[in-house]
Amino acid sequence: MRSDEELQEKTVVELKPHNAPITLVDYDPAWPSLFAREEQRIRSALGPRALQIEHVGSTSVPGLCAKPVIDIVLVVENSADEPSYAADLGAAGYTLRIREPDWYQHRLFKGPDTDINLHVFSAGASEAERMLRFRDWLREHPDDRKKYAAAKRHLAQKTWRHVQHYADAKTEVIREILARAEVMTE
Repeated sequence: MRSDEELQEKTVVELKPHNAPITLVDYDPAWPSLFAREEQRIRSALGPRALQIEHVGSTSVPGLCAKPVIDIVLVVENSADEPSYAADLGAAGYTLRIREPDWYQHRLFKGPDTDINLHVFSAGASEAERMLRFRDWLREHPDDRKKYAAAKRHLAQKTWRHVQHYADAKTEVIREILARAEVMTE
């Protein structure tokens, strides 16, 4: 489990502890339209610099419980080159919260009026591809979707100092499902 210091090192704003269980809700059919609105706002802000915008995470999988936060992958040419996109996202109301140069040059922004996590990666980043593969697999494989939901519900009941600790705790089940997806698609 990452320490407060390790998490704060990557967090642009002051890190505030969660110290509570995680709230999960049943799938909401409004989530795709919330994503579509954000996609349009991002495209308007960045134009062709937005190479790819995808709805990912549990809110992108019909029938899956989720934290009510829309996860979005934005692919730009070079996510480490913040001057090429961050100011325009900021002008559109997005706020940079996390900078992880040692993890796929990942940047995370929060949205102006909808609870979102906008994950910014560089073109060709394997983590963005992994997120899409996981989403697509869960959409098509109800047994793994149920397995993932059960793991999430079990973990969500615990008290987590930081939401990231809950996310990290899901790593084992995600790896197991992705390993199955890779074997089945070869």
